[in-house]
Amino acid sequence: MPGPRKIIHVDMDAFYASVEQRDDPSLRGRPVVVAWRGARSVVCAASYEAREYGVRSAMPAIRAERLCPQAVFVPPDFVRYKAVSRQIREIFARHTDLIEPLSLDEAYLDVTSPKQDLGSATAIALDIRAAIREETALTASAGIAPNKFLAKIASDWNKPDGQFVLKPGHVDAFLAPLAVGRLPGVGRVTEARMQAMGLHTCADVRAQPVEALEHEFGRWGRRLHELAHGIDERAVQSERLTLQVSSEDTFASDLPLDALDQAIRELANKTWRGYLRERERHPGRIARTVVLKLKTSDFRTLTRSLTGGGPPADGEELADIASGLRSRVLLPDDTRYRLVGVGLSGFIDTDDSQGDLLDGAD
Repeated sequence: MPGPRKIIHVDMDAFYASVEQRDDPSLRGRPVVVAWRGARSVVCAASYEAREYGVRSAMPAIRAERLCPQAVFVPPDFVRYKAVSRQIREIFARHTDLIEPLSLDEAYLDVTSPKQDLGSATAIALDIRAAIREETALTASAGIAPNKFLAKIASDWNKPDGQFVLKPGHVDAFLAPLAVGRLPGVGRVTEARMQAMGLHTCADVRAQPVEALEHEFGRWGRRLHELAHGIDERAVQSERLTLQVSSEDTFASDLPLDALDQAIRELANKTWRGYLRERERHPGRIARTVVLKLKTSDFRTLTRSLTGGGPPADGEELADIASGLRSRVLLPDDTRYRLVGVGLSGFIDTDDSQGDLLDGAD
């Protein structure tokens, strides 16, 4: 039997904000919030100085400003962040080809069979973090564990600029007192439901029969039971195929449904350009589903979609279909919308589908 995997989860420390502080010395030591100002904006990142005031990513920018009036707001520069992210991934690639990026600032690495013999996954993580510090003047934290779930939890244990090793023999003791809210997929609503059942820690989940968890949470109940025992068989995937190409925009003021056509068409053309780039990378894959996403003024999200035999012919046809999907929105006429998005999904491999047709003909 093969031994346990050696997985590293590397997570950059306050990545966007740290890049801004690195490139502008006047921002160092100050509470930096990466976001556009305005009632509709959300925080992309917050420096550790800003986090001391309770500012967090995805928080409305206007709330961040109330929590930390002295914060310096910096508009995001994703071109710059992507360039730094490429530098970091080049460092990862010196040690393994099994790299699964989760975003610009974090990734899983499988170093079970590394390119360099540094003696241990711990030593590899140290080397990676040292190289990131030397070559980008930024810091990263890392978690080392037998699987992805545990490595991601471990990377948050000694932040910032630290690492934590979770060896196979220590998993049970480590997880037992861990709050259920730390389990991936457990948000506030699920956590509240679990706590109502008396499930506050992983030890509590372990003591619960799998059948009871499945009755309460469906198939997710079995997954919760596995995570509470530290079980996660997912492999590091070096290339994750795109499931959807989309664009969305939040309006400066809420709009009625019949006023969204122009915004939908602009987003459709942006989405189409992204789809063409995806086709360049994977010529055999096509998207068959057009998706219209809407968010109402009271933050209700709804989607409408149409699946055909193939993708739209061009951006104009995509825009026509997406705009037409508004007719399937049956909310009151006085409903106002704060966000609209246009996407292409339902990807299939044309080579595989052709093979299925030939097999059926036999």
